[in-house]
Amino acid sequence: MNLSNLKPAEGSVRNNKRLGRGEGSTRGGTSTRGHKGAKSRSGYSKKSGFEGGQMPLQRRIPKFGFKNINRVEYKAINLDVLQALNEKGQTTLMDSEYFVSNGLASKNAKIKVLGRGEVSTALEVHAHAFSKSAVEAIEKAGGKAVTL
Repeated sequence: MNLSNLKPAEGSVRNNKRLGRGEGSTRGGTSTRGHKGAKSRSGYSKKSGFEGGQMPLQRRIPKFGFKNINRVEYKAINLDVLQALNEKGQTTLMDSEYFVSNGLASKNAKIKVLGRGEVSTALEVHAHAFSKSAVEAIEKAGGKAVTL
């Protein structure tokens, strides 16, 4: 086998319809475009969303809301999750690298610790934000809540 005798698989290649090439092409005078109207003309292209003059969907539906470009998105981690991690790994220092290695957050995510659940061991937790109840619970158990 070499480049000079390569062929496509049988039936995989077809010739294009030769449109607008007269009566002998079997497509006739309209070339499969039907009779008259904008769609039969050359150069026609429908605007996306055009509904033939009817009020289009994107204009019928009301606008609402906005995206705040200054919003800070946090990855929430609760106290019960911290307690379970502590029991599993027997570590007291929990920082962003620890959360990433345990699959709780991505590398660049900001982490916020929330107050659901209870902590029974003294943990040192490093995060970008804490809820008041989470700070109280961590300090009550003898640990530290360090804001990054």
